[in-house]
Amino acid sequence: MRLVKYLAHAGVASRRAAERLIADGRVTVGGEPVTDPARDVDEGSVVEVDGGRVEREERVVYALNKPPGVVSTARDTHGRRTVADLVPSDRRLYPVGRLDADTTGLILLTNDGELANRLMHPRYEVPKTYVAVVQPAPVPEPALRLLREGVQLDDGRTAPAHVREVRPGVLELTLREGRKRQVRRMCEAVGHEVLELRRTAFGPLRVADLGEGDHRRLTAAEVERLRAAGGAVGL
Repeated sequence: MRLVKYLAHAGVASRRAAERLIADGRVTVGGEPVTDPARDVDEGSVVEVDGGRVEREERVVYALNKPPGVVSTARDTHGRRTVADLVPSDRRLYPVGRLDADTTGLILLTNDGELANRLMHPRYEVPKTYVAVVQPAPVPEPALRLLREGVQLDDGRTAPAHVREVRPGVLELTLREGRKRQVRRMCEAVGHEVLELRRTAFGPLRVADLGEGDHRRLTAAEVERLRAAGGAVGL
């Protein structure tokens, strides 16, 4: 197994973060510094990060219904409450992607860096559904059509999305990409300010059965459905 994949599977960090650890010379194999992320290692290899032995651990995934005001990081240098604070665990968990501090709803936390990387990779187009309260209301059909077909933003045109107005001023949007503050920017681009935003689904998972601030560990069957959504069956 490649070293970077070993670190991700061990829950040390996401694959991208693990690559940085390796490049910074913080990882050793058999006591020797290694800067090649493709270095082959196995269960018998003595892998250390910053002098601490890396042990493989059981991979877990949690669903959290994020409240407003909570930041989507594992830790925060400004002392703000994080999503990791809301999911007590003896494992090092980190969020799969991010929600803005003022956005609520479903976010996943895991120690499975490989799965997290696939769920967020644009190649697999894992759908995420949001409900947005906007003004002014209602949203006219030409604006809805633009949202569905793609909106020109400062970082390029958005991909086609499924959009419907469930009632005046309330939109349900399903996206297959994940740009920064994308829903808010899309709505602003067609003349509508987002007052409230909530993620209701991530791939095959929905937030419906979780109260605000509540979390639960996903079942093995749910994790397998996530793997399938990320093109990683049997990973």
